Amino acid sequence: MPGTARHDREMAIQAKRNLSKTTDPVERLRLQCLARGSAGIKGLGRVFRIMDDDNSRTLDFKEFVKGLNDYAMMIDKEEAQEIFRIFDKDGSGTIDFDEFLVTLRPPMSKARKEIIMQAFRKLDKTGDGVITIEDLRGVYNAKHHPKYQNGDWTEDQVFRAFLDNFDSPYDKDGKVTKDEFLNYYSGVSASVDSDAYFILMMKKSWKL
Repeated sequence: MPGTARHDREMAIQAKRNLSKTTDPVERLRLQCLARGSAGIKGLGRVFRIMDDDNSRTLDFKEFVKGLNDYAMMIDKEEAQEIFRIFDKDGSGTIDFDEFLVTLRPPMSKARKEIIMQAFRKLDKTGDGVITIEDLRGVYNAKHHPKYQNGDWTEDQVFRAFLDNFDSPYDKDGKVTKDEFLNYYSGVSASVDSDAYFILMMKKSWKL
């Protein structure tokens, strides 16, 4: 995706800078994720998903803290308790981690979400809500990739590397869900000030 690596670096630097200025615990967690680049929030989501053994899509405080530690987030117990309380709206002692990740995403305008979903729908050839190597065959031309051209990689390896951009750094499964795609682009979006520029960038990148 053209320009993304540069945006990623800028955003990570900006997030680290803002981290020293903010005291809001949710914002601090968001910035720590963004300091890892666009895939940071998605990576935390993956860690939580792995821990959710019973597929309840909820976490209790112990699991929540373990997830933060596994992802090497620098957050002390008091701060973690405060964040947990904010998300445990009904006081049940558990939090819904989908809701948690949606709140953690940097806010995006409706126009930005719409263009991101347009790109997702274009890539999701089979329309099953997940982008896989099979989906990419018809939309993404691997033959232009330098590693394909010099014989280092097969077409499938190029596709896999492409999907890995959107996948979590610690748990790459070669599939990208709608949420992961949104989580990734909310990171990219955080580094782009103007809606018009973001939309233009998406249109050019994905030929929308």
